[in-house]
Amino acid sequence: MFHGAKEAEVSFRLRETQLVKPAVALTILPGTVILLGSADDRPICRLRNKQLAATTSDARRGGSLPRRDLADVKKLAVVPKTGESMSSLVNELVEAGVHFGHRSSRWNPKMRPYIYARKNAIHIIDIKETIRGLLRAKKYLAQVAAKNGTILFVGTKRQAAETIEREAMRCGQPFVNERWLGGTLTNFRTIRNRLSRLEELENLKTTGEINAYSKKMQSAIAREYRKMYRNLHGMRTMTRLPECMVIIDPHKEKNAVKEAQKLGVATIALIDTDCDPDTIDLPIPGNDDSMRSIEMICSILADAVLAGKTQSKIDQQSAGEGKDAPATPAPVTAE
Repeated sequence: MFHGAKEAEVSFRLRETQLVKPAVALTILPGTVILLGSADDRPICRLRNKQLAATTSDARRGGSLPRRDLADVKKLAVVPKTGESMSSLVNELVEAGVHFGHRSSRWNPKMRPYIYARKNAIHIIDIKETIRGLLRAKKYLAQVAAKNGTILFVGTKRQAAETIEREAMRCGQPFVNERWLGGTLTNFRTIRNRLSRLEELENLKTTGEINAYSKKMQSAIAREYRKMYRNLHGMRTMTRLPECMVIIDPHKEKNAVKEAQKLGVATIALIDTDCDPDTIDLPIPGNDDSMRSIEMICSILADAVLAGKTQSKIDQQSAGEGKDAPATPAPVTAE
């Protein structure tokens, strides 16, 4: 029944176990099933589709698994080599708390497709939807980076500021982690002028020309420099509008989302259960308040950008070698 299926959802209860809610079987790769739904939402085991068929058929007829059957199932668990990385990703996401949402009273009804359950007045996000959004975002970011596109990382909340700066600098992309200035995209020419002013102030300090000013003027210049550096230093390398934006918590960064929509800039965002997914092109449902969750998602996206840049360099080298290679003479045929 489940042989060859790419995706399957089965709901059943295991009798005499510590399961609080029904387990969910989802197929990440063809031929592999990961069961989620233990007391701490960690994977129970991985099964082949054929091995799961008998179990789920009994459950659908009203049967249940006793404790001894669960032990036998664990003995039959198979971890294919092709699915090891995906299985470890699921474990890391769950351990990082990516599946925890906001309180159910603060939810946005448009997030219903991304919510798996509600427990203790807190929504639980479907890990399957998180992985799906991550895979789409990674593929798109790799494509943009391969074409030398600009990707702007945005996250001004306290939990995300340090992570955004670190991961954006690691993959060589601009970022905003202190405050989103109104008109950063729609009035980009003015932003570039202020960046030029920032460079002028830095030249005054490095060359020592600032010592020729009075102390009051030096204090004013230092105050202006600190303010501009705090808000603009992450966008120094951004000489043109970005092709894509990675946003943490679009509910807080609503001004950035609105400017991106006006200019047609693609948006990738980590959205919690209180966000509106319709305003985001590639949503990644997950916990946007946990530092571990933000660090993990940003690290995965930064790795995708680096992979795209590496692939671009390889393509350029192969193209250059193809041009430099001498042309092979055509064979001469005797008539």
